[in-house]
Amino acid sequence: MSPEDALSPRAAALARIRQIVGPKGWYDTPADIAPYLAEQRGMFQGDCKLVVRPDTAADVAAVVSACASAGIAIVPQGGNTGLVGAGIPMQADAAIILSLGRMNRIRDIDPLNATITVEAGCILANIQAAAAAEDRLFPLSLSAEGSCQIGGNLSTNAGGVNVLRYGNARDLVLGLEVVLPDGRIWNGLKRLRKDNTGYDLKQMYIGGEGTLGIITAAVCKLYPRPKDVQTAFVGLRNLEASLDLLARARSASGDRVTSFELICHRSFAAAVAHIPGIRDPLTRKFDDYALFELSGANADGDMAEAMETLLSEALAAGEIDDAAIAQSDSQRADFWRIRDAVVESQKFLGGSIKHDISIGVSRVPAFIRRANAAVLALLPGARPVPFGHCGDGNIHYNISQPVDMDLETFLSHREAVTRNVYDIVVDMGGSFSAEHGVGQLKLREMARYKQPLELAMMHRVKSALDPEGIMNPGKML
Repeated sequence: MSPEDALSPRAAALARIRQIVGPKGWYDTPADIAPYLAEQRGMFQGDCKLVVRPDTAADVAAVVSACASAGIAIVPQGGNTGLVGAGIPMQADAAIILSLGRMNRIRDIDPLNATITVEAGCILANIQAAAAAEDRLFPLSLSAEGSCQIGGNLSTNAGGVNVLRYGNARDLVLGLEVVLPDGRIWNGLKRLRKDNTGYDLKQMYIGGEGTLGIITAAVCKLYPRPKDVQTAFVGLRNLEASLDLLARARSASGDRVTSFELICHRSFAAAVAHIPGIRDPLTRKFDDYALFELSGANADGDMAEAMETLLSEALAAGEIDDAAIAQSDSQRADFWRIRDAVVESQKFLGGSIKHDISIGVSRVPAFIRRANAAVLALLPGARPVPFGHCGDGNIHYNISQPVDMDLETFLSHREAVTRNVYDIVVDMGGSFSAEHGVGQLKLREMARYKQPLELAMMHRVKSALDPEGIMNPGKML
């Protein structure tokens, strides 16, 4: 009898997995595993005894097959930049982490078909750079793009700043390669924009948070690289004026508004005060600001004229009271650093209760006003910090602690505050998760706000594809 035969089924499977991926493909010491267990906001701390790092789809399939035969749970993980704990294993599941970081090859780029085929571990910024080298654009863009991986982006249906023009991650995918929970590989790497042959199976895995299978590669769409990008930072008359300005911008540019971000004064002031290099490009202070871009494909296009005209008209109409147009790539980058600094600056306001919500674009101002009133009634002195992708209805509605309240007391109100905010969101026809996903963080909200029939349908899909429940257990459902 071989030593492996003498082991328990679990131990034998783990030994087999080590053989599959080789000595460079696994970690089992606490020091090596620790970075994979820490959720970046500190809300979840994972537990795991083995991190597996395969470098081919075939190895992923072999690992999954070994786990399936022994009933070992698997937590897929990309760059570990998620905000809802979807990639963090829980102690009770005795899971392994399957990290896709070594699968970082760009398999193909086809400028004529406007597609790029990438492995799941490719860092998003590297995909953007590969597209740019071919004078193409891969438009998915978010603050973690220097470390997040495309497999994680797809499994969480990431959003970012360009959703208004190009859509979420699911809108950027033509085909997928997926390892199923039994270890089989589904090769759905089609480059077709039309394929009317039944269910669109790839969409089950985009946004599935690794609960139905493991994305190992994808065919993604590319677009012409913009040659004429005009960026403006404006002071709004009020929240409602953001809607008028957005409509005006879309009309004036022929619906070529790439991004439209809303920033409140509280977070902007904190960014200017605390983040090095952040300066106010305007001459006076406002309660609310907008940062938006128009993008044209031609270097000698008319976006500059469109931007100047629409801002002049917006000033005359009283929608905005001041505006600055970026005059160089450097100044454009400075404007976008303001948007990034808004996120970073919140730590200087103390503790924060964060919400990633989606609402109909036309209802964004009404939601903010209604939520502000509800939060302040519940927690006097609280400081709402709404900001985000106003152009597609995704607002990061965060609450900073009152100045005269200690952190522990403030955070003790998290559940009540969050329920009030989400009750308003759902009452207004919105979603309690716009782009961050469900993971562990929002399981109660899934049970509370999802229609029972929707949940039943999701459970049926999960049971059909993963009957043993080994794929990312305890997440989403």
